[in-house]
Amino acid sequence: MNLLLLSINSGAVPDFLAQCTGKQPQHIRIGYITDAAEGMPFAAIEHEGVEAFGYNVIDICARRSTVEDFATLLDTLDAIYVAGGETFVLLEALRSNGTGDVLADRVRAGLPYIGCSAGSIIAGPTITPAELMDDRESAPDLRSDEGLNLIDNVVIPHADGNLPPYPPELIKRIVSTYGDRYPLLTLRDDQALWVTSDTSKVVTSA
Repeated sequence: MNLLLLSINSGAVPDFLAQCTGKQPQHIRIGYITDAAEGMPFAAIEHEGVEAFGYNVIDICARRSTVEDFATLLDTLDAIYVAGGETFVLLEALRSNGTGDVLADRVRAGLPYIGCSAGSIIAGPTITPAELMDDRESAPDLRSDEGLNLIDNVVIPHADGNLPPYPPELIKRIVSTYGDRYPLLTLRDDQALWVTSDTSKVVTSA
């Protein structure tokens, strides 16, 4: 497996994709899963940041995809990028129609996975700690907090507390509330978790 789990800054993305694909940016096709933040003001900024690297970006709404079409599209991609936003909305979308299982299978088989914020959280065993960051009620049809189980840790992004919605006091509360129950990994906004089948390390992502 190859995963890059961002807090928010995308500086580690070029090295990650260069190593995983061996291709120049203009020849890399990235599927961009939009479900977590459709219509939110910051969504365009994140999307533009990925496009600025020169990749071919293909937008995907998992909720509106069939399993068959989703699987076929994934097989044409060099990597998948799961954008940030509402964690519970994102997982609900992936669980609503089986696309989450397809995604997890493809990543385990070698499709490079880049997650940002919510996209990083869902890669772990559970999204429960995110209920102090995001709105659980925004995903009324979500029946389980189980994540994609691609990594053992639950990523807690924005741990430096620099973003107004996630002040330092909130990060401390998440750690104190859930740290004894789940294997939390806090990431500052200038950090990312780089995971392979053999290693896992926190890297700079300025």
